[in-house]
Amino acid sequence: MDIEGFYDADERRRSSAEVELGREWRDGHGVRYELNWVVDTGELYVMREPVPPEWEDPFGGVHVKVRGLEDPVKGMTVRVIGHVDTHDRLEQVMAGWQDAMADEDSIGWLVGRLRSSGVALPAEAPEPEG
Repeated sequence: MDIEGFYDADERRRSSAEVELGREWRDGHGVRYELNWVVDTGELYVMREPVPPEWEDPFGGVHVKVRGLEDPVKGMTVRVIGHVDTHDRLEQVMAGWQDAMADEDSIGWLVGRLRSSGVALPAEAPEPEG
């Protein structure tokens, strides 16, 4: 969903304070994410930049994302990835995030940390490729 849809889905999100936990998280394909925590709902969410239609791996191979042309990615997308009740618990779960964010696949670190801490939400079924 887009950021407006995210805020519209729960008015507490719009009026709540948020804690930013970095804007330079990257997945294995180099796609950038921003991580935030909504104080009033306890939600950890990521905003993902549009996925590039193609990318080059570290060895020079070019990969093309196959999706239907009628469904282009528009802007940043938002996904709630975890739930943390308190700021103190957030600090425990995310200890070391500033250093981890500098890694090539920092999202892998984040997913592992959320799962091992028991705060990750269950994974959604993948979207069919088309």
